[in-house]
Amino acid sequence: MTKIIIINGTGGSGKDTFVEMTKKYTKVFNFSSIDKVKEIATLIGWKGTKTEKDRKFLSDLKKLTTEYNDLAFNSIKEAVEKFRNSPDELMFIHIREPEEIKRAVESFNAQTLLIKREGLDNINSNYSDASVDNYNYDYVINNTTLENLDKEAQNFVNSVLK
Repeated sequence: MTKIIIINGTGGSGKDTFVEMTKKYTKVFNFSSIDKVKEIATLIGWKGTKTEKDRKFLSDLKKLTTEYNDLAFNSIKEAVEKFRNSPDELMFIHIREPEEIKRAVESFNAQTLLIKREGLDNINSNYSDASVDNYNYDYVINNTTLENLDKEAQNFVNSVLK
């Protein structure tokens, strides 16, 4: 059985760490809706940093490319096709915007996961980051310690791949 999970969480919540931990328990395909946008951003001078200015720039660029040619969603469709033709069992797609999450859920029969971490301030400098909590997720995992996150990753894999 294979499963597609839309993963979200504010910057620093532990999304990438969680995905890495799931790789101990199953074969994982990991993809971010903003990968192509980051490629374009690099071509025009972005250095890969994640300041508030950088986050707003990437969010705005994603919005522009979505309006122009639906770049992010088309790249997600390509990635899903690769996943479906791979030996991987679990695919994570990183998406921030609620309307894009909804679209992916409907298009790919995906489920949703929010990673939360107490003590982190929400990032409100751009639409994408400010919208993280504006969706009703299927799963919510609280990242408290690395040990606990690893247990959550194992339980999550067992639960969604049943």
